Amino acid sequence: MHVKGFGPKLAANISLMTQHLHTDDAAKPVASYSQAVKAGGLVFVSGCIPLNPKTGELVEDSIENATAQCLDNVRNILVGAGLGLEDIVKASVFMINTQDYSGMDKVYASTLLKPYPAREAIFVAGLPKGARVEISVIAKSR
Repeated sequence: MHVKGFGPKLAANISLMTQHLHTDDAAKPVASYSQAVKAGGLVFVSGCIPLNPKTGELVEDSIENATAQCLDNVRNILVGAGLGLEDIVKASVFMINTQDYSGMDKVYASTLLKPYPAREAIFVAGLPKGARVEISVIAKSR
């Protein structure tokens, strides 16, 4: 895990410190953004599309497998930050096809534990690299 700290000097309010997080165990960003940013007791994980971090290939054979890969990327970013899926407090799921909702939800519900975090599902015209699903989360840091 590589962490670059930005923000005020340590003598200032430590809760305002911002850290940009990166792990090689999740897909690399496909544009100009950090995999995650830790700030004010929260970790903001950027949208994860279903890219296999080892091959760089998009998982697109089914919405279930695509969702599982997105959540694997989210999990690996959180683990790199010393957290887990149980620390998620809010998730945003972006999809391009309303018919994919039930397949996505089946995998989401079997991967995350009850009580589930707050979540929204947003249907959009397109996603990076032609992905069918993208998931971003906010987690509480420990």
